[in-house]
Amino acid sequence: MQIDDEITLKKIQIFLAFMRYGNLSKTADEMQVSNVSIHKALHSLESALRCPLFKNEGRNLIPLKSAYVFEEHAQKIVADLVLSVEKTREAAGFAAKVLRLGSLYSLTVKTIPSLISGLKLRRSELDIQLLLSSNQDLVTKLKQTEIDAIIVALNETTASNDFEILPMFQDDIFLAVPKDSKYAQLNEIDLSLLKAETFITLNKGFATHSDSEVVFQKAGFEPKVALQVSDIFTLISMVSSGVGFALLPGRISAVYESSVKLIPLQANFRIQQHIGLVFLKSKERDPNLLALIAECRMFANKFQSHSTSGQ
Repeated sequence: MQIDDEITLKKIQIFLAFMRYGNLSKTADEMQVSNVSIHKALHSLESALRCPLFKNEGRNLIPLKSAYVFEEHAQKIVADLVLSVEKTREAAGFAAKVLRLGSLYSLTVKTIPSLISGLKLRRSELDIQLLLSSNQDLVTKLKQTEIDAIIVALNETTASNDFEILPMFQDDIFLAVPKDSKYAQLNEIDLSLLKAETFITLNKGFATHSDSEVVFQKAGFEPKVALQVSDIFTLISMVSSGVGFALLPGRISAVYESSVKLIPLQANFRIQQHIGLVFLKSKERDPNLLALIAECRMFANKFQSHSTSGQ
């Protein structure tokens, strides 16, 4: 059977609204059209179905048995269509009930908990799945749409025309030493004097690994690396135990200042990490991402205000 072109979703929605209210004016208010438009839509639907749905009693339209049958099946049609739209959008990552967020281990000290708390206030029904990994790995997963957004260091790995980027804050790189180290009391360190010392680094792919390479190049030597680890917490533990020194971002000091001492680098060795939100341009209108963007902007503004007031 061929469906008449005059049977449209809009007319079905008008019909269902009228069946709920039994009144042209109330139906017109809900659908935000005129009474005349409601009457025309119902009459057009009857013509397209090639059977009556209502009978006239004075100025009132009284549903026939055919109207109740059509109402039952039309409700299922609309419900199935709404579900189809939702499932399709979820499959594409739009307005899903789950937000897959990627981040660096070091950002879980303060940044990520703050963002997630704010995001849950905006969208309490949202389930947030957090994946912690290296900068390079997270960028790869974002490109492959395995995650929805990442908060990482902005460097050559995030340089892509497919990405939208929201800068959030900058973070200095410090030398991390044990609390009892002979260097612990220094106000700043000349890294070139540490050629004979042993260092611990993160594995390749981590932003801090790349930044450390740049700093060591500035210092003019290849470090003696005793160990490479896959997360910053293990690295801090190793430094605290005296296994070696490391170069670390300042954001970890708020929690780990009792374990290690962070010493500023002399001006000619200084480098900053630029941290920001990265997501695919194709998803920039997704409601979940819009909420995350708003939280990241608030965090960036607070960070900027705090930095300015501290100067």
